[in-house]
Amino acid sequence: MSLAEQRPAQRPRRWRWWLLAGLILGALFAVRQYHLTQRSATAPLAAAPIPITAAPVRQGALPVTYRSIGTVTPLATVTVRTRISGYLTRVAFQEGQMVAKGKLLALVDPRPYQVALRQAQAVLGRDEALLANAERDLERYRQLLTQDSIARQQVDTQESLVRQYRSTVRMDRAAVDDAQLNLDYCSIQAPISGRIGLRRVDEGNYVQPSDQDGLVVITQIEPISVIFTLPESRLPDVLPRLQRHDEPLTVTVFDRNAVRALATGTLLTLDNQVDTATGTVRAKAWFDNKDQMLFPNQFVNAELLITTRKNILLVPSRAVQQGANGPFVYVVRNGHAHVRAVTTDIEARGETALLEGPALGEHVVTDGVDRLREGAAVQVVPAGADATTQDSPPALNTPAAPSTSSP
Repeated sequence: MSLAEQRPAQRPRRWRWWLLAGLILGALFAVRQYHLTQRSATAPLAAAPIPITAAPVRQGALPVTYRSIGTVTPLATVTVRTRISGYLTRVAFQEGQMVAKGKLLALVDPRPYQVALRQAQAVLGRDEALLANAERDLERYRQLLTQDSIARQQVDTQESLVRQYRSTVRMDRAAVDDAQLNLDYCSIQAPISGRIGLRRVDEGNYVQPSDQDGLVVITQIEPISVIFTLPESRLPDVLPRLQRHDEPLTVTVFDRNAVRALATGTLLTLDNQVDTATGTVRAKAWFDNKDQMLFPNQFVNAELLITTRKNILLVPSRAVQQGANGPFVYVVRNGHAHVRAVTTDIEARGETALLEGPALGEHVVTDGVDRLREGAAVQVVPAGADATTQDSPPALNTPAAPSTSSP
């Protein structure tokens, strides 16, 4: 076969190669255009600022406090018991009421003790009459003795009889006092001022001093105390001021969740020794408790104000972050967030004192910190708004959070 006859068979195979190359080039061009389109669409999102809230660095005072769990302890708790035996004829109090010292609480049947008192008074009257007669006889005998009309022995005997009657009269008077005291004990009165608990015995019951439960319990709640522990490391700060008595240390009591302030009082005293097992000393604070917000045996959080640091730089505690190199904050400047290392001092009531860091008046990020990095564009939103719920770029284009080694 000649060369001219072979050419028609090879020509279709070359066109297939050209067609395959064109398809490949077209696919590459389409992929390139797709990526250019996506990049142009996402470019504005990447530049969108991150919403945050910020607060200025301010100068002020911050209290140096110590907080500990405490227990509300009444200054006095008395179980009211009867001093005599008898039937309870009257209960003159209501459960839960406030009573004053000396108020009538209950009445025991007084009739047996009234009879005993009259008997003692009668015996006393009889013996007083015998004593009076013996004293008159002694006076006559002494006159007769001066006239040598009677023997000396008879006078001595009469003097002994008079002394005997006098002792009997004194014993009878003591018996009358005892009977009167038992009669007074029939009226059971409040030994202290305070709040009455639940009644433990009802009218008609026979009561006696050996009853273990008594009639009722009275607890003094105005004023009242709170007992808490203080570490021994705080003693050098507390003892000098406690001994001066010129400026009482303030103690504020919060509820169990340490959110609501219940009462404010003063530190009364410290225990006389440190507990070697815990390294703490017990402290007692005094509260007038006029509003009765403190209840006996209630668990509270006691905050002792040791001193107040004045004219120091303060930032919200939530603005301070912890990194590998120490604490840091994000400072807002010209619409961007910048990392600034800080040296902190004390922290109390949601604020932290700074020894080194941002200057007075600079703004630090308080919310939205988790999405920031050095130099990130930010937008300050109102403090009442939640920065974490504001519209923000998709996660794909959100700047990475700073590492713990940012400062």
